[in-house]
Amino acid sequence: MTAATKNIIHKLETLPDSMVNEVEDFIDFLKAKHAKSFPKADEEEDKIVEEPKVLYGAAKGLFVIPKDFNAPLDDLKDYM
Repeated sequence: MTAATKNIIHKLETLPDSMVNEVEDFIDFLKAKHAKSFPKADEEEDKIVEEPKVLYGAAKGLFVIPKDFNAPLDDLKDYM
């Protein structure tokens, strides 16, 4: 274990649980960001529960924005 790892563990032990959860989320973010440079060990894959991937654009075509979306509303004409 490196000195940096020991320092991080010591600092984690002094944080409240809510902040430890944020640190865990940030570690997951960093690992996802640099996933190609982190080879996964077989035993590590068994222990970690992966969250579902975000599917950007999954709702495409489910709703349509009307052409008059930015037009003034009839109910507000008295105020304009």
